[in-house]
Amino acid sequence: MDCRVVVEAAVPVYDVETADEAVRIAISKTGEMLNPDLNYVEIDTGTRTSPSGEELDPAFVAADEALVALELRMDVFNVDRGEHASRVARKEIGKRLRNIPLKVLSATEIDSTESDRTEETGAAEKASSSEETSESDGLGDDAGDGTGEDAQY
Repeated sequence: MDCRVVVEAAVPVYDVETADEAVRIAISKTGEMLNPDLNYVEIDTGTRTSPSGEELDPAFVAADEALVALELRMDVFNVDRGEHASRVARKEIGKRLRNIPLKVLSATEIDSTESDRTEETGAAEKASSSEETSESDGLGDDAGDGTGEDAQY
């Protein structure tokens, strides 16, 4: 099964004057942290609402510092269920976005025709399979393979 996972990130930005400037810098900063390894992750501005339901800017600016809400969208392939896709996406994105809080907003199943499977998204497939533990075959550097290179006399 293939899933599209949306993760919310709270990106801190320093030395900014306006919310628009903070959003531009946060998107740029996030893109730099994700590239080149996760260049297939789509970055959008997040949504914030007040307790009364009023739509707010995605950035909160105070004392020339801002906290920007971004939504990161990633397709994860060959997973067992939505929870597995969420863990894979959070792990892969979290490795690159150190010290940035992440929250999984949604994980929805997608059709294979809807997903854009390219060679670049192969990392998402590898990541999902790397979560599964595999037993080694017992052959290592010190295993005797008959060549005599590993033997000590």
